[in-house]
Amino acid sequence: MIRVIIAEDHNLVRQGIRALLEQSGDVQVVAEAATGQEAVDLAEQHKPDVVVMDLSMPRLDGAQAAERIVDMKLPTQVIILSMYADTTMVQQLLRRGVKGYLLKDAVTEELLLAIRSVSQGKMFISPTISDSVMTLLLSPPDAAAANVADLLTPREREVLQLVAEGHTNSAIADILSISVKTVEKHRANLMSKLEVNDLASLIREGIKRGLILLDS
Repeated sequence: MIRVIIAEDHNLVRQGIRALLEQSGDVQVVAEAATGQEAVDLAEQHKPDVVVMDLSMPRLDGAQAAERIVDMKLPTQVIILSMYADTTMVQQLLRRGVKGYLLKDAVTEELLLAIRSVSQGKMFISPTISDSVMTLLLSPPDAAAANVADLLTPREREVLQLVAEGHTNSAIADILSISVKTVEKHRANLMSKLEVNDLASLIREGIKRGLILLDS
């Protein structure tokens, strides 16, 4: 039996995925998460075979949560579900340890194939984008085009996501259990690294560079 956690912030979508998986006969849903942070915590607690993770999640986005899970060295593989056929993003996620990437319109039998594949250590990418992704993966990295994400600390990326979700400095401080002064420092660092001077520009630049994922 393949043990799975579903991480998706929309309850109806989450229940639909659960129903699909539980009808398979070889997949057991051991937990559900509605935020990226909850997905990380539940993965650490249950150590499932697979986490099926929506890319657009509150608190920690799916990419950040997936990175945390990979970094914990659990016996767990991560499949990302996304509305975006962004091959550069897929490339970055796969190079960071994610094993699967599916477009949300493929959440049918294809998801079961992906879960079975990644649980065996294989990689699975939606066929509609797999050729272009593999071309990117086989190409040597372009040092001149280094992703700005690598310049940001994990905490800065958390703060950026929470800022984009509309949280105040005080609320961010409470969520992350840090001081307001520390939040302000992180925001200043973000503006410096992204070369912007105001909040609106910070959010625009974060979205443009794929550092912020907002639910559509």
